[in-house]
Amino acid sequence: MSVRTIGVVMNGVTGRMGYRQHLVRSVLAINEQGGVALSDGGRVLLRPVLVGRSLDRVARIAAAHDIPEFTDDLDAALASEDNLIYFDAQVTSARVKSVLKAIEAGKHVYAEKPTAETVQEAVALAEAATARGVKNGVVQDKLFLPGLLKLKRLIDGGFFGRILSVRGEFGYWVFEGDWQQAQRPSWNYRAEDGGGIVLDMFPHWHYVMENLFGRVESVYAKAVTHVPTRVDEQGRPYEATADDAAYAVFELAGGIVAQINSSWTVRVNRDELVEFQVDGTEGSAVAGLRNCRIQHRAATPKPVWNPDLPATARFREGWQEVPDNEEFDNGFKIQWERFVRHVIEDAPFPNDFASGARGVQLAELGLRSSAEGRRIEVPQL
Repeated sequence: MSVRTIGVVMNGVTGRMGYRQHLVRSVLAINEQGGVALSDGGRVLLRPVLVGRSLDRVARIAAAHDIPEFTDDLDAALASEDNLIYFDAQVTSARVKSVLKAIEAGKHVYAEKPTAETVQEAVALAEAATARGVKNGVVQDKLFLPGLLKLKRLIDGGFFGRILSVRGEFGYWVFEGDWQQAQRPSWNYRAEDGGGIVLDMFPHWHYVMENLFGRVESVYAKAVTHVPTRVDEQGRPYEATADDAAYAVFELAGGIVAQINSSWTVRVNRDELVEFQVDGTEGSAVAGLRNCRIQHRAATPKPVWNPDLPATARFREGWQEVPDNEEFDNGFKIQWERFVRHVIEDAPFPNDFASGARGVQLAELGLRSSAEGRRIEVPQL
């Protein structure tokens, strides 16, 4: 069995997602299991090369995980022919410039979403990668959540009949940063730094809807900033210039209507931080991060509206848990393995920069819909 090692330039690992999900739980975890398994029985190990603007912070991470290669010089890291893949998990506002450098250097590029702040830039990245002939991919981790994998299984098995609607609830209360430390970096709440829940979450909702239910044909959204002032990591108050909540209606191919609320200013009264309810002619399901519950038409109760009498039906007890039926690996790690196979043996990888651009397009049109107060059709890219 042949074992090959390739260099992976990782830019942005000092951030929460770049460090925990991509470096520790993906790249290092892949090496611990013996590498990425290829179709011919061979394996590929990943040699991380850490890059960041703060050499001290990158050095501390490298030392903690015995990683010998780290630098604050992206150009030098890209110059090495042994480094085949460039990965970007920087703040969104810094991504386009670095990704273009990697494309020009002939590196295969894998990036966090959104790939850019504007659809024009996102399309330009996709076109540049195609012109240079490099493979490209964007992180679409929620497709690999156990709850959504179970939901996809139900769809593929015809459980719903004709799907009528989708209702999504996502979010939690992000503390303002004064009396309790905020759970998210302050740049998320500054539009000038690429922040905002629409730009963050609409690309997620786009690939979920596109892959599970159908093409998004229109959007009507209302984006708001409920908390106007927050406190940053240095304890300084700042004006929140980006939206912290968005309420949207999407029309999908086939007449499906999706309503999704996204908020960092909501207190959780659900079983999981995100839940999708899918209703169809034959049955319904509620899927979260890990769990999925179903109710078939034959087991659907017959509620009768009567506000003069107390409700005696226990509606939640009429739902059945969908079994795992398999072991679910970390979604970020699964995508890393698939992208490496895409690079090494040209295995399929549909989550490319073009699909990432469609997600940015939806975010851009969602913000425009909110600003203009109207429904906007989504043209095909």
